[in-house]
Amino acid sequence: MTERAGWGILGTGGIAHVFADAVGASTSGRIAAVGSRDTATAAAFASEFGIEHAHGSYQAVLDDPSVEFVYIATPHTMHVELAVAAARAGKHVLCEKPIAPSAAGAAIIIEAARAAGVFLMEGFAFRCHPQTKRLAELLEGDEIGDLRSVHAQFGFDAGPAPTNYLFRRDLAGGAMLDNGCYTVALSRRIAGYTVGATFRDPDRLMGAGQLHPDGIDLDAHALTWYEGGIAAHLTCTLRTEVDKEVLITGSRGLIRLPAAFLPGRMDRFGGQPRIVLERNGEDAREIVIDAPGGLYTIEADTVVARAREGQTEAPEMTWQDSMGNMRALDRWRADVGVRFDDEIETPTA
Repeated sequence: MTERAGWGILGTGGIAHVFADAVGASTSGRIAAVGSRDTATAAAFASEFGIEHAHGSYQAVLDDPSVEFVYIATPHTMHVELAVAAARAGKHVLCEKPIAPSAAGAAIIIEAARAAGVFLMEGFAFRCHPQTKRLAELLEGDEIGDLRSVHAQFGFDAGPAPTNYLFRRDLAGGAMLDNGCYTVALSRRIAGYTVGATFRDPDRLMGAGQLHPDGIDLDAHALTWYEGGIAAHLTCTLRTEVDKEVLITGSRGLIRLPAAFLPGRMDRFGGQPRIVLERNGEDAREIVIDAPGGLYTIEADTVVARAREGQTEAPEMTWQDSMGNMRALDRWRADVGVRFDDEIETPTA
């Protein structure tokens, strides 16, 4: 029997708790260590999840020999530094979305992983879920004819708390990077089917949004256009609850994804994994998706499986795919007028 992979979690926030629960249900991995900049916080997290090693620094997790895989669950602005350090320490990396605040930062992380020969994947868990595979089968099977449009919105009321990192420009907050990135990642995945690929980058993008006084986006909207006649209408927000269903239209029908981004997460962000197919002139057909586990458990198991196969990239979310996603988000941010402190410049040559 193959030994279960030892995971080290960097960060102790909400998503770190979700991931720790998920790995607890995994058959391929276990949480070996957790790290925080505060020793007491790490100790409390370790006690909650029965983790053997609690470290008062992130570097201590990277130095821990029981850690084979690292999950980065810190604010966006720390992703580049920690992912590069993890790669140099020889650890395989799952970095929570977005992989970096900008495409330039993502390129630095990818180069570090390439140089170290370690596995790296950006954490869009829905890309690993059977719902996404079933959607691919429907679209590739020409169930709704030629694709016409994608309507995707994702967002929520993040509350008034002034200390919430989502409202802080110095932590690369804002709706586009927090939840708009999902709409970009899914719409690019869907557009890829038109050219026989797993993703496609938009030929044009036009964005607009409402800014917070600190300079991050509260709401943002984008129209992305793909040559050949496909448009994607994208919306994200931090100040209101929205219907998170995604609508895909084609020449012979449409597909609805009630829980497109977080299938199987049974809270206000997700829902039952299912696809609703409505072909012209026919009754709607609901396709319930059977999954081997929870959303993040599937993601964790996918990462371990790909890495232990000797891969450094996962076909579910390749490095080139992550770069394309970040470039689209950079363009969207530029149109809205969002720029972060100490933003890394994208090389021009």
